[in-house]
Amino acid sequence: MNINQFGFNEFFQEQLQAFEMNDYIAGRISLEHKRYYRVWTDEGELLCEVSGKLDFQAANREDYPAVGDWVVLQRMQGEEKGVIHAILKRKSKFSRKIAGINTEEQIVAANVDTVFLVNSLNDDLNLRRIERYLLLAWESGANPVIILTKVDLCADVEQQLALVESVAMGVPVIPISVLNEVGMESIATYLKAGDTIALLGSSGVGKSTLTNYLLGYEKQKVHQIREDDAKGRHTTTHRELILLPNGAVMIDTPGMRELQLWDSDKGVSESFADIEGFADNCKFRDCTHHNEPGCAVKEMIAAGLLEEARLISYKKLLKELAYLERRQDLKKQSEERKHWKKISKAARK
Repeated sequence: MNINQFGFNEFFQEQLQAFEMNDYIAGRISLEHKRYYRVWTDEGELLCEVSGKLDFQAANREDYPAVGDWVVLQRMQGEEKGVIHAILKRKSKFSRKIAGINTEEQIVAANVDTVFLVNSLNDDLNLRRIERYLLLAWESGANPVIILTKVDLCADVEQQLALVESVAMGVPVIPISVLNEVGMESIATYLKAGDTIALLGSSGVGKSTLTNYLLGYEKQKVHQIREDDAKGRHTTTHRELILLPNGAVMIDTPGMRELQLWDSDKGVSESFADIEGFADNCKFRDCTHHNEPGCAVKEMIAAGLLEEARLISYKKLLKELAYLERRQDLKKQSEERKHWKKISKAARK
């Protein structure tokens, strides 16, 4: 094994220099399971856990390794095991809020170059969901590409393609059919040796089928979508690094039933550049695009240049982000108190 083929480059090499005085090596998290990690290294795949110091200093989920992370570790002598001492700075990070009511981050994939946002061209195609994926993709620091699967099952591909492009804001949109091998050459341009691609999308959109095609054999199980509502079922059950034959690294992820936002302020400007561009021409700087006179956004809707549904989605996402920010502030205050309590307790001992 050679870590350079897994995406190790100068960005991570410079950070590793600070640890060279110790008997440490670099590795990449390929699989995570209950705080145990499979790590790819120059010395093979090792089963690792975090050091006591790293665990003690961790204040939240972001401070623990995630699939795709580059870490600094020490191999246990004579064993296929190791201890993770540090996480190298991430160049990108796709995160969402965990499902449920708790305000906590879930890192879906780290150090990704390109995010394939996979959607199926069937009755489950949802523009509002695509907007959410785009928002989080832009925020991650990776480049989004929209993949529309199962074109062989779509009666009017051009119409559906136009709808998706209306919310894509310049993001590449690639319609494909793995069954008929349509559009696969366009995908291949993003699969460069050493680059990392993450597959994200709902259950049943064709992520596992695409993974199997690119691998050349059936690694992931494939389930058919339900006929009554065109929705899929979970086939991939965990996030995992996969090395493709051409040297590219792929992260296949389980389908997401919930896609709640997490720190996506910057992504809003990228995903809704059309609305924010129109808003610059509103008569009032604090225009809410409701009933104010001289609202340029409303004028664009009346002229048929913007869908009302897109404006509603924009307002809904802004409201959701504002609520999340308030929750995060409260959580940070609570975590800070717990952190100092932890330190005080350790000092007394």
